[in-house]
Amino acid sequence: MVREECSLLLEPGKEYLVESRLHLLARTEGASSVNDLLRRIRNDPTSTLRRKVVEIMITSETTFFRDARPFEILRKTVLPDLLARRAADRTLTLWCAATSGGQEPYSVAMILRESFPILASWSVRFIGSDISRPLLKSASGGRYTQLEVNRGLPASLLVKYFRKRGQEWEICQDIRDMVEFHEINLSKPWPALPRMDIVFMRNVLIYLSPETRNGILAKVRRLLKPDGYLFLGGSESTISQEMGFEPIASDVNACFRTSEGAQIGQI
Repeated sequence: MVREECSLLLEPGKEYLVESRLHLLARTEGASSVNDLLRRIRNDPTSTLRRKVVEIMITSETTFFRDARPFEILRKTVLPDLLARRAADRTLTLWCAATSGGQEPYSVAMILRESFPILASWSVRFIGSDISRPLLKSASGGRYTQLEVNRGLPASLLVKYFRKRGQEWEICQDIRDMVEFHEINLSKPWPALPRMDIVFMRNVLIYLSPETRNGILAKVRRLLKPDGYLFLGGSESTISQEMGFEPIASDVNACFRTSEGAQIGQI
C-alpha cells in the first residue's frame, strides 16, 4: 500500500520500524491493535487512515543547514553564478522538494537574505513541497523546539531571524513569506511548475525504487533550465550521474548540472 501511494521501499530489516510506527498510529486512532487498524483500512480504502499510514512511514529527519557543504556551495558558487547569468531579467526560481519541517528551505532563505541583498529587488519564487500535510503545516508555521534550533542553526541567525514564543522559536514572518509550500507527491504526476534555476531534492531518492528515482530525475532534467543546478544527498551522487547529471567540480558530490552544462571550473 505504501509503495502504491508514494513508491517508498520498506525493505527487509525494517519490520521493527514499520511495526512500531503502526502501533503508534493505532493508539492515536483508538484502534485496539495494529490488526484492527489494518482491518479498518481494508474495509474503507478511501478513509484518511490510508494517508496517515503513508505519512507515518516517511522518514522526516532534517536539520537547519544539514551537511553544511551544500549550503557553502550554494552561497559561494551557485548563487553568484546564477546572479550573473540572470542579471538581465532579474528572476530566480527555486524548488525544495521533501521539505519535511521546513528547516532546509528556511536555511536557503536565510542565505538569500544574508548574503545576497540585491535579490530584494528581483522577482524570486521559492517553492517548498512535501507529501505530508502535517509536515507542510508545521513548515508553514515556522515554529521549532529548542532542540531543533540547536541542531545546525548558528546562534547569530537564531537571534536575528527567530523570536521566542513560549517554549518554541518562531522564524520571522519576513523569512516565512519567502517560501510558498505545496503538497507534491514526487512519485505521482506533478502540478504545473515553472522552469527552475535550482532544485533541492536531498536525501529522498534513496528511499524510492530505482524506476521511480529514474523517472523523477528525468522530470527534474526537463524542469531545470539548461544552466540550472540540482542538489542531492551525498549518497545519491551516482544516481544522478547515471541520469545525465555531472558534479560541478571533481571534489563535489552534492551539486550537479546537466551533462551539457556541467563544467564551470573548480570551487
